[in-house]
Amino acid sequence: MKIVCLGDSLTYAYGVKRRNAWTSLASELSGDLYINKGVNGDTTGGMLSRFYEDVLIENPKAVFLMGGANDFIMGEPVSRVKANMSSMVYQSLGRRILPIIGVGIDVHEDMVNSEWRNFTDFSLVRSKLGQYREWVKSFAEVFGIDYIDAYGLLKERDNDSSRDLYLDGLHLNVEGNRVMAAIIAEEISRLTKK
Repeated sequence: MKIVCLGDSLTYAYGVKRRNAWTSLASELSGDLYINKGVNGDTTGGMLSRFYEDVLIENPKAVFLMGGANDFIMGEPVSRVKANMSSMVYQSLGRRILPIIGVGIDVHEDMVNSEWRNFTDFSLVRSKLGQYREWVKSFAEVFGIDYIDAYGLLKERDNDSSRDLYLDGLHLNVEGNRVMAAIIAEEISRLTKK
């Protein structure tokens, strides 16, 4: 089965070698083909603008959509992320591609590079990510859309030690990518077999 993973640096797996990216590891674990279409620094607007080329032309069985953090880092409102994500979901449905929304991981502000902390208020970013997470749950329930709460599942799986899975407070290290791969492969396998 082919699954396109559209997103930002969390999907791309910033800071680790391609073979250690969670998409590569999920392919190995599941036997499915996870195509990494993550772009470092991308916003949901960027994801939407490349949706045709990166998703529709690929014609996968499923698309895993995970983004929003960079929108919030740049000061975008939660409403913009909701609109962009819902547009990608409905375009997927229109092409009979199973959309799965990914809720990104938590932000550990104290681990974030000081230059980045001077650029934006990461407590506000974290707050917006929380609002977005609640919206995804509600949107999914109301419209029957599948989602994977990587934020919640990562915390559930590793509790307080989840900080050890981070490279810099925003991105996952090699071990974090291994944990993410196991979570995503398991959840996507479950969702595509319903």
